[in-house]
Amino acid sequence: MIRSVSYSKLIDFEQCKYRVKLKHIDKIPEEKSEAADRGTKIHLAAENYVRGKIKQLPQELRKFATEFEALRARYKAKQASLEGEWGFNHAWEPCDYKHAWLRVKADAVIHLDTTSAVVVDFKTGKSFGNEIKHGEQVQLYAIATLLRHPELADITVELWYLDVDQLVTRTMTRAQALRHLQPFEKRLVQVTKATEFPANPNIFSCKWCAYGPNKGGQCTFGVTSTGSVNLSNYRKRFG
Repeated sequence: MIRSVSYSKLIDFEQCKYRVKLKHIDKIPEEKSEAADRGTKIHLAAENYVRGKIKQLPQELRKFATEFEALRARYKAKQASLEGEWGFNHAWEPCDYKHAWLRVKADAVIHLDTTSAVVVDFKTGKSFGNEIKHGEQVQLYAIATLLRHPELADITVELWYLDVDQLVTRTMTRAQALRHLQPFEKRLVQVTKATEFPANPNIFSCKWCAYGPNKGGQCTFGVTSTGSVNLSNYRKRFG
């Protein structure tokens, strides 16, 4: 029922399968948040600056002025690419993004030489509280880049936290990065093999869910802002 998977879809699935059903099977659009809109605008501004479409570095990017100047120079010299959309089939072979089983998006890739590269992900918001999730993203970026570029011997992944002036970096050899492939595969295939999508109401995931009682209201099983859950609805549907 779910044909393709991404890291964000995997996290949604592991937090609450019913959310994935509403979003990707029932196709109910999420209500955009101010934070999401802001993140989209900042990513677009970063892309436009690096491509040379705007001359002055936007205010939101100035904590990373040195890094963006270097990235812009690399892009002009054709040593960097932006906004990559990478697709992989079930065998982890690169394929067309539109028809892929696994989809990965990279903000920027810099080729340092013939055997080394850097993948950059622009982050808005904070790193605190997201260490595990963002650490897994680092692993997946490394795997995806190395599979697309068999000539690379090592890969560095950098997370640029634009709001808080924090840079997280990790360098891995090919062998180190590909150790994470099989554990990822075991988790990812669960999404595309799933035929049932029960809700998982809890105060943590329901608080920010676009479909819960605090937001869109399409989910009648979610925990409210007061911490209560409609157990009668939940048991009737999934009990």
